[in-house]
Amino acid sequence: MILTATYQFALFLMILSMLCWGSWANTLKLCPGYRFQLFYWDYTIGLLLATVVWGLTAGSMGNAGPSFLDAVAHTSSGAILFALCGGIVFNIANLLLVAAIEVAGLAVAFPVGIGLALVIGAVSSYLFAPAANPLLLFGGVSLVTVAIVLDAAAYRKREATARATTTRGILLSLVAGVLMGGWYPIATHNLGRGILPGPYAIALFFAIGVVLSTIPANLLLMAKPLDGKPPVDGAGYWHAPIGWHLAGVFGGAIWCVGAVANFIASVAHLAKPIGPAVSYSIGQGATMISACWGVFVWREFAGAPRAAHLLLVLMFVFFIMGLGAIAMAPLY
Repeated sequence: MILTATYQFALFLMILSMLCWGSWANTLKLCPGYRFQLFYWDYTIGLLLATVVWGLTAGSMGNAGPSFLDAVAHTSSGAILFALCGGIVFNIANLLLVAAIEVAGLAVAFPVGIGLALVIGAVSSYLFAPAANPLLLFGGVSLVTVAIVLDAAAYRKREATARATTTRGILLSLVAGVLMGGWYPIATHNLGRGILPGPYAIALFFAIGVVLSTIPANLLLMAKPLDGKPPVDGAGYWHAPIGWHLAGVFGGAIWCVGAVANFIASVAHLAKPIGPAVSYSIGQGATMISACWGVFVWREFAGAPRAAHLLLVLMFVFFIMGLGAIAMAPLY
């Protein structure tokens, strides 16, 4: 399998994961009017297929360890169970976060859900595998969290009429945040503990967990959507244009590229290990990448008040400072 032995390449992989995790949702914008629950079927298919492609290519080349198929065949049952559970936890969190955004809006779901996920994920990952300078790491996490709050405040300023904050929206955001912060240390529990299982095998079992949990969870959300909308008609999936299905598969593949890159970076063979806390924290900067798409490509803030643009500037300043602090944490 191909791994990395330089911090420069590991940092590139972590930034790549951030870009992918912050960009995959753009594929949903290519399917106007398509219910998210229907889009999600293709998304999970794309995620699973991409892990296989990663494994049969980069996971089967190089001399850093056994090939992908050998790693999969010799992965312990414990490592498989952790990766599967990580996929299940992530999947439920992802579905709940989308519902929270629909119910409470970005201005509530982002700071509560993503902010909580960033803090929980960084702290729990560090406790499981302490690495890097904790002052720089958690100082950077704090700055990125402030950036997420500023991003949410900018969205609130943009809205002509602020959406009423409901108890259901807050609860959905809290549950999604806790689960989103917990999936990474669970899925990567056995990474860095030896040559096996390796990031490519873990990614495969993680994706299988996502697919297996999608069947009951998404069917339930189709029948009883948490956003208050009418139930989703499954026939709409078969009537959707082929381009929409391809967009869903592509979206899942993009997210998977980010996940595998992040897993590889977290186990980089360096004198000073990076650790999952740093890798996850940089990856969660995806929120800011998503904001960049909204501001510069989709023009979501065109015509927004001046205060909203000022908050966006402050958001990017805090984000860059936080990202820089986290990136330097493994070096000092």
